[in-house]
Amino acid sequence: MTRHVAVLMGGWSAEREVSLASGAACTNALKEAGFDVTPIDVQRDMGALITRLYPKPDAVFNALHGRYGEDGCVQGLLNILGIPYTHSGLLASSLAMDKPMAKRIFEEAGIPVAKHVMASEAEILAGDPMPRPYVIKPSNEGSSVGIHIMFEGDNEPPFASAGWPHGDQVMVEEFIGGQELTVSVMGDKPLAVTDISTERNFYDYEAKYVAGGSKHVIPAKIDDELYETCLELALRAHRALGCRGVSRADFRYDGDRLCILEVNTQPGMTATSLIPEQAEYAGISFAELVTWMVDNARCDE
Repeated sequence: MTRHVAVLMGGWSAEREVSLASGAACTNALKEAGFDVTPIDVQRDMGALITRLYPKPDAVFNALHGRYGEDGCVQGLLNILGIPYTHSGLLASSLAMDKPMAKRIFEEAGIPVAKHVMASEAEILAGDPMPRPYVIKPSNEGSSVGIHIMFEGDNEPPFASAGWPHGDQVMVEEFIGGQELTVSVMGDKPLAVTDISTERNFYDYEAKYVAGGSKHVIPAKIDDELYETCLELALRAHRALGCRGVSRADFRYDGDRLCILEVNTQPGMTATSLIPEQAEYAGISFAELVTWMVDNARCDE
């Protein structure tokens, strides 16, 4: 009997367009794999969403990104409805999305992190919270949304005149130069290490999702010991947060220190995304990847 999968995409976060692209790609791959697929563009109407999810599908493929789709909210709803879903559960999703909390967990697990402080708008505008260069990050956004780097010689932060776009506080983190390295984890297996380079100041939203915005080298041309360390730390971070399904750990390496930046529990699944690339490198087609994700879909216990 053909299994029915509902693909949740869109949403109303700052990452809506990326989610629509991920959802479309996953819908096509699931159809190719032989599933009966219902794509759902999620709006801020939970009654309408619940209606679309009846009769219940065999599984939900969660292709939402950002707030509400990646932070435990939709996971909680699907737990209540009793519909198995892909990716991490409620707790792991909410922990990974909360950057300061995730860093505390990484530190407890012995995973090196960059120094950081929490700061309000007034504190940042009053003066540098730490020596430059440093990175200003929203506490609970993904895809590099809202990130600003303050280098020596820069004037006031972009939001000083445009208005504060964040919540009560942001995370201010030391900037670590060097290489951007990333590792996808599939179940209990890290797939590969990719070295990401871009002509932009850092691997921001445009670099991630615009064709040609970044260059991916897989496997990363780094020494064997560093390569294995990246794999081991990515798996350790995945387990420390309690992730399931697929996740992606991002690192910076400056030639001396390797620090984890974050774990993404809802990695992009677009044509330029890293998870499908690393899966292909490991001999897993896109259709096989999404099939595995559906096969491993479940609710929290």
